Amino acid sequence: MVRERVADSVYVFTSEVYAQVNAGVIVGPEWSVVIDTLPVPSETIEMRNYIERRLNSPIRYVINTHYHADHTLGNCWFENATILGDRACRDLLDTRGREALDIAKQHNREMRDVEIVLPSIVFNDGSLSIKIGKRTLKLLPLPGHSPDGVGVLVLEDRVLFSGDAMLPVPFIVDGDPDILAASMKRIPKLNLESLVQGHGDVILRGEVQSAVRANLNYLATIAKETRKASRRRDPEGYLATVDVEQCGKSRILLNGLAEDLHRRNLAALYHRNYASS
Repeated sequence: MVRERVADSVYVFTSEVYAQVNAGVIVGPEWSVVIDTLPVPSETIEMRNYIERRLNSPIRYVINTHYHADHTLGNCWFENATILGDRACRDLLDTRGREALDIAKQHNREMRDVEIVLPSIVFNDGSLSIKIGKRTLKLLPLPGHSPDGVGVLVLEDRVLFSGDAMLPVPFIVDGDPDILAASMKRIPKLNLESLVQGHGDVILRGEVQSAVRANLNYLATIAKETRKASRRRDPEGYLATVDVEQCGKSRILLNGLAEDLHRRNLAALYHRNYASS
């Protein structure tokens, strides 16, 4: 796990085990708020212990930005905290999340003691504010990567934890590219100092606009390529020739996962829009 401070008492924890998943914490004068968890128990427990022992701050809340396993399966290691999430996040975690955990347990012995813990406080459309000392955390709806996505904006520091609404390579297999594009277009208007993506590097103020533009261009390009494929005699063969770098993204992103995510995006988008026609 890699740790980085992005503002006074605002930290980001990044997984070294899987896909550079990010979690965060805002440390208040009496207690802390954690945003998402890390993919494997050892990293989440290390993060928890750092906050509670090194920073000497009990964790009152854990906010889930969306239901996907790599961001939520650590809920169970925060026994004294209240879990918050969108109502759709709770519903999806209770169904698809349990299925994902069953699969994870079959492939990783470290997951054997993990249990699904659902948000006990839910809200609709990402709308909620939390006061932590003199700071305000404002939850914003940012769907599109998945139906339940929310971001967490630290108002005074202008730090946004975007969940997977922002990634080095947008991923839409469980979402909707048009909705995701609309969510991403909201981000530059927030006048951010730092943007903490769901995975990958923290984006600084001067790079936010270009990062969002690059992701929008990627979504537009894969839409164009799947449309081209739909006109070909062998659409899947055509899509196999369209690599991630042709669509504007480096293949080395996310420790080399970029090409796999890209392939899955192309397949999902083609089958959603054209396979039944």
